[in-house]
Amino acid sequence: AVSKLIPSLFSEPGNTELTGLFVEKPPENVLAVAGADVTLIARVDSTTLTRKPTMKWLKGKWMDLGSKAGKHMQFKETYDRNTKIYTYEMKIIKVVAGDAGGYRCEVTAKDKCDSSTFEISVEGEGAGEDEGELDFSALLKATKKKKKVKEEPEIDVWELLKNAHPSEYEKIAFEYGITDLRGMLKRLKKMKVVEPKHSEAFLKRLESCYSVEKGKKIVLRCEVVDPNTQVKWLKNGQEIKPSAKYIMESNGNVRTLTINKTSLADDAAYECVVGEDKCFTEVFVKEPPVTITKLMDDYHVVVGERVEFEVEVSEEGANVMWSDIELHRDKESTKYRFKKDGRKHTLIIQEATLDDIGMYHCWTNGGHTKGELEVEEKQLEVLQDIADLTVRATDQAMFKCEVSDDKVTGKWFKDGVEVLPSERIKMTHIGRFHRLIIDDVKPEDAGDYTFVPDGYALSLSAKLNFLEIKIDYVPRQDPPKIHLDTSGNMVSQNTIIVVAGNKLRLDVEITGEPAPTCVWSKGDQVRILASTDSRFIPITGTEGRVRVEARKDLSCFVIEGAEREDEGNYTICVTNPAGEDKAMLFVKIVDVPDPPENIRCTSVGEDCASIVWDTPKFDGGAPLKGYLMERKKKGSSRWTKLNFDVYESTTYEAKRMIEGVMYEMRVFAINSIGMSPPSITSKPFMPIAPTSEPIRLSVHDVTDSTCSLKWLAPEKIGAGGLDGYVIEYCKEGDTEWVVANQELCERQGFVVRGLPVGEKINFRVAAVNIAGRSPPALLGQSVTIREIMEHPKIRLPRDLRTKYIRKVGEKINLTIPFQGKPRPVATWYKDGQPLDPQMVSVRNSNVDTILFIRKAEREHSGTYELVLKIENMEDRATIVIRIVDKPGPPLKVKVTEVWGFNAALEWAPPKDDGNCDITGYTVQKADLKTKEWFTVYDHNRRTSCTASDLIIGNEYMFRVFSENICGLSEEACVSKNTAVIAKTGLEIKSNPYKEKDMSCVPKFTQPLIDRSAVAGYSTAISCAVRGFPKPKIVWMKNRMIIGQDPKFLMQNNQGVLTLNIRKPGTFDSGKYSCMAVNDLGQDEVECKLDIRSKNRGDERGCRVGGRWEGRDEGGGGALVI
Repeated sequence: AVSKLIPSLFSEPGNTELTGLFVEKPPENVLAVAGADVTLIARVDSTTLTRKPTMKWLKGKWMDLGSKAGKHMQFKETYDRNTKIYTYEMKIIKVVAGDAGGYRCEVTAKDKCDSSTFEISVEGEGAGEDEGELDFSALLKATKKKKKVKEEPEIDVWELLKNAHPSEYEKIAFEYGITDLRGMLKRLKKMKVVEPKHSEAFLKRLESCYSVEKGKKIVLRCEVVDPNTQVKWLKNGQEIKPSAKYIMESNGNVRTLTINKTSLADDAAYECVVGEDKCFTEVFVKEPPVTITKLMDDYHVVVGERVEFEVEVSEEGANVMWSDIELHRDKESTKYRFKKDGRKHTLIIQEATLDDIGMYHCWTNGGHTKGELEVEEKQLEVLQDIADLTVRATDQAMFKCEVSDDKVTGKWFKDGVEVLPSERIKMTHIGRFHRLIIDDVKPEDAGDYTFVPDGYALSLSAKLNFLEIKIDYVPRQDPPKIHLDTSGNMVSQNTIIVVAGNKLRLDVEITGEPAPTCVWSKGDQVRILASTDSRFIPITGTEGRVRVEARKDLSCFVIEGAEREDEGNYTICVTNPAGEDKAMLFVKIVDVPDPPENIRCTSVGEDCASIVWDTPKFDGGAPLKGYLMERKKKGSSRWTKLNFDVYESTTYEAKRMIEGVMYEMRVFAINSIGMSPPSITSKPFMPIAPTSEPIRLSVHDVTDSTCSLKWLAPEKIGAGGLDGYVIEYCKEGDTEWVVANQELCERQGFVVRGLPVGEKINFRVAAVNIAGRSPPALLGQSVTIREIMEHPKIRLPRDLRTKYIRKVGEKINLTIPFQGKPRPVATWYKDGQPLDPQMVSVRNSNVDTILFIRKAEREHSGTYELVLKIENMEDRATIVIRIVDKPGPPLKVKVTEVWGFNAALEWAPPKDDGNCDITGYTVQKADLKTKEWFTVYDHNRRTSCTASDLIIGNEYMFRVFSENICGLSEEACVSKNTAVIAKTGLEIKSNPYKEKDMSCVPKFTQPLIDRSAVAGYSTAISCAVRGFPKPKIVWMKNRMIIGQDPKFLMQNNQGVLTLNIRKPGTFDSGKYSCMAVNDLGQDEVECKLDIRSKNRGDERGCRVGGRWEGRDEGGGGALVI
């Protein structure tokens, strides 16, 4: 019943409309049951794509589900080589209510993009039909007949919901079995048509939503009706105060809110409030992808050690996901700890075990890194071996060894029998040192002693030599004798092996009477002990490092910290009066070897690299056992071992590396003494795999000596990129391939030249990058090198199949493609004659011919014919070219009739039409009085017209321009006769106009006034005069004309006359007069000017109380304080 009421929730995938890149899209609405799995599939056709498409599964607006991949969500991608279709799957395991919502799958391929949206609804888990126990007794009972229920008319639930009050939604949903209330409300909201509410306060509201990247600036903008209105901005209902982050601006009717440096806290709902009216919007802050700035290092540890995988990301507080095949099992245990410190994220393994071996991954929403963990059993290293001892009776013997682990215990054995502690024999274990101490050594203590650590297949052995001193009676004259002990570190009668850095002490028993003199020498160096007492004689040259000690009946040769230079032949010579004895010794110094040299990477693969090195210059005096290798990522400080057992060859292939990451290598040499220092680090190298083979190799064209090939780029290129292609060929049946291109071909096509005619040739193409050549792509069969005969054919462009019209002076460039094999011969003709090369240029190629005219002239017009020939076959094409120009003027323009306010005109077409049809004429008129031309008709197609609305009493002349597609003619033809519009009816008789006589005798309307002024201060006198014609003005002082004296400035402004006197003196006092003269008469005015001195004696006034009083002369006044 529900499926009938809600059909859209049960839509099938086949009903989805396919557009863009998708071959198959997920259904728009998916109904999932809680607890069950759901799989969504999308398919993309890549036949038209040049690169592999990239698919993203998104939830909501921004959430990339790729970062959520794990136990709950799984993603799968497959590719079908036959159909070229990529299949993408998203599987949600055990769907929960939180998985409901809107989703989007987005595919991108270079410049193409397509997306598909869908929605997942989750409903509760229902009881199945077969759940519960079967009641067989109920099945045996008689079945009751069901009464027929009357069919009720179907009710449209959605219409019912649209008309119902929101408080009744839940009741209706329960009644009609709708369980997905959220999906119901979403669909109901889409069905309701919301009419935009008219706003009285806002001209333009805020947008419905805004999106901005984190850290960027965003501007919210709206327009109000009243420019003087004050607005409030709210964020999630709280008023925003102006600050450096929130900037509120008002510009006319526009109100803006600017949010600077947005953060995730700014992702909220915003309101702009004007009185009681509001407009809403929502701001979405998009967080930029978090990238990994420091990659994870590889670790090589022993069991029980602590491991810390550390990465550094681009943002503080970012979420990262750690993953491993087995990590999710023990995630709740204390074995794994996760630590955050700013941008650093650390995965900590407290005590590593062999089960932790593997690759560990760290994911962010914008990056990925991985590191390898290798765990090996803890091996016990011997830091100091047991040394052989030679002791005398009653002396103390101490065997000491040092191992790498201070917790290791062990047992001591003598000749295979465990040594038990006693009062004389003691065993100690302090830290990493194990000691066996034997006090009061006895002859029975001599033998082989062994230390065996508990739990390790390891044993350390040494020998205890007991030196027995026998006292025999010797005659007084006994010749000297050297008694050498050939046991211990004596490998032969005359060779002693010493490890560099160790101490050599050689005790040689000497007998003879009297006491002999002992001399030690190496080459030409001699060390002498002159007396028999136990004094230590230092050797000056070596500061006591190499010395000889003398005891009774013993000569001790000591080398402290043996060095390589100490190796050589040593001679001991003893003499006394009874004779002489000599012994020859060879001391061999052995050491750890020198480090290997010239570490280099010879080749790389996708996840491997081949490393080669040279043997050490010095092997330490002992044969080399092999080498140990270590690697690290460039920039890291942690080295990882590559082998646990000694590797004997000098070539090693390192595996399990990450493609595109730079690595460095170093090598250690090992002999019986120990391990050498590390070699010099190799140059950084990057594991890169060659690309896959190019695809779709095909033959594009074949001639008698060439073959044109085309192909597509490899499907898999990798981190090494693609540098180019190598093209090779060989004759059928041969095995020797010949390289066709000397340099790499960067294009996906190449023409192989110089091939023998008639031979069958095989071709192959290989891609090349920094890692080397890819597997070659081969043609399916050999190609016969022979020209294929093809009929000539001209492919005339569509615009040249009609008349080709151009204006004079324009450039003509016609390209006509053609086809035919072998190369056809193209020939041009004009009007049946060969082209003149001085007028028209022609260029021919293998596939087209070009006709070029730099500047077209009228004589270039005509019929051009192109003839294409191959032997006795040909093809022809005709092109009509017309070069057009402006026409000449019309002929014989005349006025044929005049009536009323109208005039009839006629003319003849022009002699020169400009090589094209006349499209019309332009007619203009002009009054003989003004001779200004006005247009009567535009584009008049006939050779006659009627000019109307002429003004009565005027006489008109006319001119005509001819017009074609190039424009109007340069000149016009003027009518030979004129059209006179005669007056008709009553004539108006007007009185003659009598001009008024404005002549006037000069007369002063304002006289000059007597004036008194102070010397040194500029003053002026003024008067006014009228008269016509304009009178001449003459200024005089004491009846003398002033003239051009610069002290006096004379002005005349609309009859107002002013005489300015600059800084007058007492001598400027006198009578000043002004005379105005014209042809009708003259007039004169005068005044008296008195100039007073500035002396204080001339001041007339006194102080009365706080008031100054004085005379007012020349416009002066009283100053009252």
